Amino acid sequence: MLELKNLRFEAPAGDAGKDAPPLRMIINDISFTFEAGGFYAITGPNGSGKTTIAKLIMGINELTAGKIIFDGQDISQMTINERSRAGIVYGFQNPARFKGTTFRDLLSIAAGTDDENKLVKIIARVGICSLDFLDKPVDSKLSGGEIKKIELATVIARNPRVAIYDEPDTGIDLWTIGPMVELLKKEQKEHNTTTIVVSHNKAFLEVADTLLLLKDGRIAYSGNLEGAMPMLEDLSLCTFSDVCEGEGNVRCYR
Repeated sequence: MLELKNLRFEAPAGDAGKDAPPLRMIINDISFTFEAGGFYAITGPNGSGKTTIAKLIMGINELTAGKIIFDGQDISQMTINERSRAGIVYGFQNPARFKGTTFRDLLSIAAGTDDENKLVKIIARVGICSLDFLDKPVDSKLSGGEIKKIELATVIARNPRVAIYDEPDTGIDLWTIGPMVELLKKEQKEHNTTTIVVSHNKAFLEVADTLLLLKDGRIAYSGNLEGAMPMLEDLSLCTFSDVCEGEGNVRCYR
């Protein structure tokens, strides 16, 4: 359904030193096929290429080499807008806020309608019960949980064929994670949405049909969480060791 073929992505190396190569390999020859209607989790150490893969699929970053095939069509050169119209939608780790714009404005654009009855049905899917919430400004006054609900609503309003969520638990409390996982699973099953979640959080990893573990720009493991545990427990892969808070630290798979 969505096939990555020998993807490569290089970025400027920055101030790595005068003798360092001018480009740094971020994604190194990745090939993988996402089946229609599957739930996929992408995890791995910081800097392993997780978010980059998501942005390459959406077209936010431009491929250095390789192809992305969607329903048999090469979309590698398509713009973000063209990919969105084809049915691919992206939820950012840190959603944008728009001064002077209301949630109703954004949702109407995403849903392609300003019919209030239809908008109410969409917000109900993400657990928003108050009609007044539609008229909230999408600005800095919103809490992390509120802005996440708004972005989730705009994503599912598109009824996407492929929904990509980049660390959707960022900025939300522990009590919100469970309902969010249930929402994404429900959308996947009821609408046959191919769901791709970039996350360190075990709540997402354990419900995934397939887990992809990235390391150094490559797929180090593909399978279920149980099979990935030996690598996840290898502290040499961990980049949170300086801030680790043990079993209660929601910033990693534990």
